[in-house]
Amino acid sequence: MKLSRILATAARVLNQVRHDHRTLALLLLVPALLVGLVAWIFTDTPVFARIGPAMIALFPFIVMFLVTSIATLRERRSGTLERLLSLPMGKADFILGYALAFGLLAIVQTGIAVGFAVWVAGLEVSGNVGLLFMVAIADALLGTALGLLASAFAHSEFQVVQFMPALVFPQILLGGIFLPREQLPAVLEAIGDVLPLSHAIDALTAVANGDTDAGYIWVRIGFIAAWIFGAIIIGSLTLRRRTP
Repeated sequence: MKLSRILATAARVLNQVRHDHRTLALLLLVPALLVGLVAWIFTDTPVFARIGPAMIALFPFIVMFLVTSIATLRERRSGTLERLLSLPMGKADFILGYALAFGLLAIVQTGIAVGFAVWVAGLEVSGNVGLLFMVAIADALLGTALGLLASAFAHSEFQVVQFMPALVFPQILLGGIFLPREQLPAVLEAIGDVLPLSHAIDALTAVANGDTDAGYIWVRIGFIAAWIFGAIIIGSLTLRRRTP
Protein backbone atom coordinates (compact mmCIF):
# COMPACT_ATOMS: atom_id res chain seq x y z
CA MET A 1 0.00 0.00 0.00
CA LYS A 2 1.44 3.36 -1.08
CA LEU A 3 0.02 6.85 -0.68
CA SER A 4 0.99 7.95 -4.21
CA ARG A 5 -0.98 5.08 -5.76
CA ILE A 6 -4.01 5.81 -3.58
CA LEU A 7 -3.94 9.49 -4.57
CA ALA A 8 -3.50 8.62 -8.26
CA THR A 9 -6.52 6.30 -8.13
CA ALA A 10 -8.60 8.95 -6.36
CA ALA A 11 -7.60 11.59 -8.93
CA ARG A 12 -8.54 9.29 -11.81
CA VAL A 13 -11.97 8.55 -10.30
CA LEU A 14 -12.68 12.22 -9.61
CA ASN A 15 -11.71 13.10 -13.17
CA GLN A 16 -14.12 10.46 -14.51
CA VAL A 17 -16.96 11.70 -12.32
CA ARG A 18 -16.26 15.31 -13.32
CA HIS A 19 -16.96 14.44 -16.95
CA ASP A 20 -20.09 12.41 -16.09
CA HIS A 21 -22.58 15.19 -15.50
CA ARG A 22 -25.52 12.90 -14.73
CA THR A 23 -23.64 11.00 -12.04
CA LEU A 24 -22.35 14.28 -10.63
CA ALA A 25 -25.88 15.67 -10.43
CA LEU A 26 -27.12 12.46 -8.81
CA LEU A 27 -24.39 12.60 -6.20
CA LEU A 28 -24.50 16.27 -5.32
CA LEU A 29 -28.05 17.47 -5.91
CA VAL A 30 -30.52 14.60 -5.58
CA PRO A 31 -30.18 14.07 -1.77
CA ALA A 32 -30.81 17.78 -1.13
CA LEU A 33 -33.76 17.84 -3.50
CA LEU A 34 -35.28 14.77 -1.83
CA VAL A 35 -34.92 16.41 1.57
CA GLY A 36 -36.63 19.46 0.12
CA LEU A 37 -39.43 17.31 -1.27
CA VAL A 38 -40.07 15.78 2.15
CA ALA A 39 -40.13 19.25 3.69
CA TRP A 40 -42.59 20.41 1.02
CA ILE A 41 -44.86 17.40 1.58
CA PHE A 42 -45.11 18.18 5.30
CA THR A 43 -45.42 21.96 4.98
CA ASP A 44 -47.24 23.55 7.93
CA THR A 45 -46.97 20.38 10.00
CA PRO A 46 -44.48 19.41 12.74
CA VAL A 47 -43.56 16.20 10.89
CA PHE A 48 -40.50 17.51 9.03
CA ALA A 49 -39.02 18.83 12.27
CA ARG A 50 -39.25 15.29 13.63
CA ILE A 51 -38.08 13.27 10.63
CA GLY A 52 -35.87 15.85 8.89
CA PRO A 53 -32.64 14.71 10.60
CA ALA A 54 -33.40 11.11 9.62
CA MET A 55 -33.85 12.23 5.99
CA ILE A 56 -30.41 13.84 6.08
CA ALA A 57 -29.08 10.45 7.16
CA LEU A 58 -31.13 8.41 4.71
CA PHE A 59 -30.85 10.00 1.27
CA PRO A 60 -27.07 10.62 1.08
CA PHE A 61 -26.47 7.15 2.51
CA ILE A 62 -28.55 5.46 -0.22
CA VAL A 63 -27.14 7.56 -3.07
CA MET A 64 -23.52 7.02 -2.02
CA PHE A 65 -24.14 3.28 -1.66
CA LEU A 66 -25.58 2.95 -5.16
CA VAL A 67 -23.12 5.16 -7.03
CA THR A 68 -20.02 3.82 -5.29
CA SER A 69 -20.94 0.15 -5.67
CA ILE A 70 -21.90 0.40 -9.35
CA ALA A 71 -18.89 2.53 -10.29
CA THR A 72 -16.46 0.18 -8.55
CA LEU A 73 -18.07 -2.91 -10.06
CA ARG A 74 -17.85 -1.37 -13.52
CA GLU A 75 -14.07 -1.06 -13.12
CA ARG A 76 -13.87 -4.78 -12.44
CA ARG A 77 -16.22 -5.87 -15.21
CA SER A 78 -14.46 -3.73 -17.82
CA GLY A 79 -11.07 -5.23 -16.97
CA THR A 80 -9.70 -1.91 -15.67
CA LEU A 81 -9.02 -3.34 -12.24
CA GLU A 82 -7.18 -6.34 -13.71
CA ARG A 83 -4.94 -4.02 -15.75
CA LEU A 84 -4.30 -1.80 -12.73
CA LEU A 85 -3.39 -4.75 -10.54
CA SER A 86 -0.88 -5.92 -13.14
CA LEU A 87 1.00 -2.71 -12.24
CA PRO A 88 2.56 -2.10 -8.83
CA MET A 89 -0.87 -1.57 -7.26
CA GLY A 90 -2.58 -3.64 -4.62
CA LYS A 91 -6.24 -4.16 -3.86
CA ALA A 92 -5.94 -1.93 -0.80
CA ASP A 93 -4.59 0.91 -2.97
CA PHE A 94 -7.56 0.55 -5.31
CA ILE A 95 -10.19 0.40 -2.57
CA LEU A 96 -8.68 3.26 -0.56
CA GLY A 97 -8.36 5.37 -3.69
CA TYR A 98 -12.03 4.88 -4.44
CA ALA A 99 -12.92 5.50 -0.80
CA LEU A 100 -10.95 8.76 -0.85
CA ALA A 101 -12.51 9.97 -4.12
CA PHE A 102 -16.09 9.20 -3.17
CA GLY A 103 -15.40 10.34 0.37
CA LEU A 104 -14.51 13.81 -0.93
CA LEU A 105 -17.65 13.80 -3.04
CA ALA A 106 -19.62 12.71 0.03
CA ILE A 107 -18.34 15.74 1.95
CA VAL A 108 -19.49 18.11 -0.79
CA GLN A 109 -22.81 16.26 -1.09
CA THR A 110 -23.35 16.48 2.66
CA GLY A 111 -22.60 20.18 2.73
CA ILE A 112 -25.22 20.80 0.05
CA ALA A 113 -27.82 18.54 1.70
CA VAL A 114 -27.35 19.92 5.22
CA GLY A 115 -27.24 23.51 4.00
CA PHE A 116 -30.39 23.02 1.93
CA ALA A 117 -32.22 21.32 4.81
CA VAL A 118 -31.32 24.03 7.33
CA TRP A 119 -31.32 27.26 5.31
CA VAL A 120 -33.81 26.48 2.53
CA ALA A 121 -36.15 23.75 3.81
CA GLY A 122 -36.25 25.35 7.27
CA LEU A 123 -35.08 22.45 9.45
CA GLU A 124 -34.64 23.84 12.95
CA VAL A 125 -31.37 22.85 14.60
CA SER A 126 -31.12 23.60 18.30
CA GLY A 127 -27.64 22.12 18.59
CA ASN A 128 -24.35 22.80 16.81
CA VAL A 129 -24.75 22.89 13.02
CA GLY A 130 -21.07 21.96 12.60
CA LEU A 131 -21.61 18.82 14.66
CA LEU A 132 -24.67 18.02 12.56
CA PHE A 133 -22.47 18.33 9.49
CA MET A 134 -19.85 15.98 10.99
CA VAL A 135 -22.42 13.26 11.68
CA ALA A 136 -23.91 13.65 8.21
CA ILE A 137 -20.43 13.27 6.66
CA ALA A 138 -19.84 10.07 8.65
CA ASP A 139 -23.20 8.78 7.45
CA ALA A 140 -22.42 9.49 3.77
CA LEU A 141 -18.99 7.87 4.17
CA LEU A 142 -20.76 4.83 5.61
CA GLY A 143 -22.81 4.56 2.41
CA THR A 144 -19.57 4.78 0.42
CA ALA A 145 -17.87 2.05 2.45
CA LEU A 146 -20.83 -0.33 2.28
CA GLY A 147 -21.05 0.34 -1.47
CA LEU A 148 -17.40 -0.70 -1.84
CA LEU A 149 -18.12 -3.81 0.20
CA ALA A 150 -21.13 -4.73 -1.94
CA SER A 151 -19.18 -4.23 -5.16
CA ALA A 152 -16.54 -6.72 -3.98
CA PHE A 153 -19.16 -9.49 -3.84
CA ALA A 154 -21.49 -8.56 -6.72
CA HIS A 155 -21.14 -9.96 -10.25
CA SER A 156 -23.37 -7.42 -12.01
CA GLU A 157 -25.12 -4.09 -11.52
CA PHE A 158 -28.34 -6.03 -10.95
CA GLN A 159 -26.75 -7.91 -8.07
CA VAL A 160 -25.61 -4.60 -6.58
CA VAL A 161 -29.24 -3.51 -6.46
CA GLN A 162 -30.09 -6.86 -4.85
CA PHE A 163 -27.69 -6.04 -2.02
CA MET A 164 -29.93 -3.14 -1.00
CA PRO A 165 -32.51 -5.41 0.71
CA ALA A 166 -29.63 -7.05 2.59
CA LEU A 167 -27.49 -4.05 3.55
CA VAL A 168 -29.72 -0.99 3.30
CA PHE A 169 -33.40 -1.77 3.85
CA PRO A 170 -32.99 -3.46 7.27
CA GLN A 171 -31.13 -0.39 8.51
CA ILE A 172 -33.95 1.86 7.31
CA LEU A 173 -36.66 -0.30 8.86
CA LEU A 174 -34.88 -0.76 12.20
CA GLY A 175 -33.28 2.67 12.43
CA GLY A 176 -36.14 4.32 14.26
CA ILE A 177 -37.59 6.31 11.36
CA PHE A 178 -40.99 4.64 11.34
CA LEU A 179 -41.14 3.62 14.99
CA PRO A 180 -38.78 4.39 17.89
CA ARG A 181 -36.46 1.43 18.39
CA GLU A 182 -37.44 1.07 22.05
CA GLN A 183 -40.96 0.25 20.87
CA LEU A 184 -39.80 -2.58 18.61
CA PRO A 185 -39.78 -6.24 19.70
CA ALA A 186 -36.72 -6.91 21.84
CA VAL A 187 -34.86 -8.92 19.16
CA LEU A 188 -35.43 -6.26 16.49
CA GLU A 189 -34.41 -3.52 18.91
CA ALA A 190 -31.15 -5.37 19.64
CA ILE A 191 -30.43 -5.77 15.92
CA GLY A 192 -31.22 -2.13 15.26
CA ASP A 193 -28.86 -1.05 18.03
CA VAL A 194 -25.84 -2.59 16.26
CA LEU A 195 -26.65 -1.23 12.79
CA PRO A 196 -24.69 1.94 11.97
CA LEU A 197 -27.49 3.89 10.29
CA SER A 198 -29.42 3.76 13.59
CA HIS A 199 -26.58 5.60 15.29
CA ALA A 200 -26.42 8.19 12.51
CA ILE A 201 -30.15 8.85 12.85
CA ASP A 202 -29.90 9.01 16.66
CA ALA A 203 -26.98 11.44 16.52
CA LEU A 204 -28.52 13.72 13.88
CA THR A 205 -31.81 13.82 15.76
CA ALA A 206 -30.03 14.57 19.05
CA VAL A 207 -28.05 17.44 17.51
CA ALA A 208 -31.14 18.88 15.82
CA ASN A 209 -33.08 18.75 19.10
CA GLY A 210 -30.15 19.97 21.17
CA ASP A 211 -30.96 17.47 23.89
CA THR A 212 -27.59 15.80 24.45
CA ASP A 213 -23.90 16.64 24.84
CA ALA A 214 -21.08 16.40 22.29
CA GLY A 215 -19.65 13.29 23.96
CA TYR A 216 -22.76 11.30 23.08
CA ILE A 217 -22.47 12.43 19.45
CA TRP A 218 -18.79 11.56 19.15
CA VAL A 219 -19.42 8.07 20.51
CA ARG A 220 -21.98 7.58 17.74
CA ILE A 221 -19.52 8.92 15.15
CA GLY A 222 -16.89 6.51 16.46
CA PHE A 223 -19.29 3.59 16.11
CA ILE A 224 -20.05 4.58 12.50
CA ALA A 225 -16.32 4.98 11.81
CA ALA A 226 -15.68 1.43 13.06
CA TRP A 227 -18.23 0.13 10.53
CA ILE A 228 -16.59 2.21 7.78
CA PHE A 229 -13.11 0.84 8.47
CA GLY A 230 -14.43 -2.70 8.80
CA ALA A 231 -16.28 -2.50 5.46
CA ILE A 232 -13.21 -1.11 3.67
CA ILE A 233 -10.92 -3.79 5.12
CA ILE A 234 -13.29 -6.63 4.21
CA GLY A 235 -13.85 -5.13 0.76
CA SER A 236 -10.12 -4.93 0.05
CA LEU A 237 -9.60 -8.53 1.19
CA THR A 238 -12.47 -9.97 -0.87
CA LEU A 239 -12.16 -7.86 -4.04
CA ARG A 240 -11.77 -9.98 -7.16
CA ARG A 241 -9.50 -8.88 -9.99
CA ARG A 242 -12.18 -9.33 -12.62
CA THR A 243 -15.80 -10.43 -12.91
CA PRO A 244 -16.37 -12.75 -15.91
